[in-house]
Parts: sequence; C-alpha cells; structure tokens
Amino acid sequence: MTITGPNMLARALRGFFAEHLPGVRGASPHTVRSYRDAFALFLRFLAARCDRPVVELDLGDLDPDGLLAFLDHLETDRGNSTATRNSRLAAVHAFARYVGARDPEWIEACQRLLAVPFKRARAAAVEYLEGEEIRAMLEATDRRTAAGRRDHALLVTFFNTGARVQELLDVRPADLQLERPFHVRLLGKGRKERLCPLWRETADTLRALVAETGLDQASTERLFRNRRGEPLTRFGVRYLLRKYAKLAASSAPSLAAKRVHPHTLRHSAAVHLLQAGVDLVTISHWLGHASVETTNRYAQVDLEAKRAAIAKAGPIGDTNPDLVAWRSDGSILEWLEAL
Repeated sequence: MTITGPNMLARALRGFFAEHLPGVRGASPHTVRSYRDAFALFLRFLAARCDRPVVELDLGDLDPDGLLAFLDHLETDRGNSTATRNSRLAAVHAFARYVGARDPEWIEACQRLLAVPFKRARAAAVEYLEGEEIRAMLEATDRRTAAGRRDHALLVTFFNTGARVQELLDVRPADLQLERPFHVRLLGKGRKERLCPLWRETADTLRALVAETGLDQASTERLFRNRRGEPLTRFGVRYLLRKYAKLAASSAPSLAAKRVHPHTLRHSAAVHLLQAGVDLVTISHWLGHASVETTNRYAQVDLEAKRAAIAKAGPIGDTNPDLVAWRSDGSILEWLEAL
C-alpha cells in the first residue's frame, strides 16, 4: 500500500512499529522499545529544529542534515556514547529500509538516510569488579528491610548469571528452578532462551525473595519489583548500583574510581569465570553471546593480569641476555602495535 496524504510519516511509523517490527521481522520487545526511544528523541529534536510541532512533521523532514545534527546532539548535548549514537542510527536505518521498500517514491530519500555511516568507536577497556569489591557491595545492602533483601537478591543473581539488565528484570518465578539442579531461564537477544546455573546460595536467596513477595512458584509476574509493586526498570537498577557502589567505597576504596553499571556486573561474572578456568565457549553460552568472538575480549583481561603478575614476580636466578633482548624487542613491538 502506497503511503499518501499529509500524514505519511505518522502512517509509516504506525506500520513500522505495529506491523513490520513485530510481525514481519519478529523483533523482540527489547528491540521495539529501543527503536521507540530512538524515534521519540529524533522527532522531538526535529520538531525543535524545524520550529514546528511533532504532529506537523512529515517524511520530507527526515533528511541527512537533520539526522547528522541529531546524532551530534546525542553526543555533545546528551553526553551519549558512540555505541548509543550508533544504536539510534540503526533505528533510523531500519525505518528508512522499511519506507523505501513500501513506497518506491521515497527510495532516493531513504538511500540518503542510509548513507549516513555508523561512527567507529574506540574499543573501551573491559571494566570489572574484583572479589572484594563485589563482597563490599553485597554487604552494603541492608537485609533488615524488604528493599534491602530485594537488592541483595538482585546483586547476587547479577553476579551469578552475568545477565543483561533487561534479561534479569524479565525473570519470573516460573523461570526459576530452585531445587537441584538450580538454574534460571533467561530470554536474551533475538528471543533466544538459555539456562544459567545458580549457586546454592543464589537459589536460597531467590527462594526467600519469592516467598516474601507472595508470588507462587509458577507465577509469570516479574520477580524484581519496586516499592509500589511495579516491575523495576533499567534506570532503577542503575540507580541502585550507583547507590551501593558509593556505600561500599568506604570498605573497598577502589570502587570510587570505577563507573559501576549493569554491564560492569556482566563483565565481572565473565572475568571471574575465566579466572576460575572456565573455557571461552562455555562462557559464551553462559552470557548468551551470538559468537565466541565477542567473548574473546575477556581473554585479554586475563592475559593482562598474568603479565602484571609475572612482571611483579620477576625472573629467578641469573638474567639471560637473550631473554633481555627478546623482552626489549617485545616492548618495541607492543609499542608499535599500540599506535
């Protein structure tokens, strides 16, 4: 059906979100919400840029100049990362492909939007928590209160599973196996399900939380809820992590220099599995990575720890001149590779 009339943008957006994403592409609710947020920001920005209400915007207002200005606004004004910038751009690209296929009249305009490239980002170092930092955060929860017991259960499950934040927030009592073998069912990206083993301590903590919330073990209601009885949000979890990192910094001062967010806990779980001798393929399945290549970056973290340990220990006995030369050459090669 050709998109015609003065409300082409509204019709296209309705078809994209109500029919194309869930029905044709089978996109997960996470993807739909991410794209929705991207367009809410984009349309408000364009309305301010064009000095018109959002309802008066049309497809012609979605041009490369406006899109580039929006992407710059995300980074400079909102302080978003390059990864977030690219995620918002991916939403616009998906919409442009949909409109171009649906109405040939707009193919050229859509191609110009698709020509806006993703921005290359510098690979950030993997930041994770050490064992004493994790213990300090767990001990910072006040388990004398219902909210503190919920937060303790949330953190324990985070550290145990290395789940993505939305995966954890979507957990229901029905997803938990709290008798041997202990595990939780997680729904990840692309609607892929995976089973993640639980420690006995985690299972005991979750069993107590389920009982305290009054939910039946077969309930399909979300387990982690706020004081109003509503499901916790990703923003709520970020607030809790910052709160407990700040509280725990008194006993683990190194936390003060770290930016603790949901993915920090995911990284922590991966690194601790690696340091315990678990192979990368198993860790990849544990975390729900689409490819083991994504998991390989954690091997670099462990390698750096080994290099630091051997440098601290130093050689035993007489120094071998050949070894000195090799280490010198290695330093030069590492310096060149780092350029």
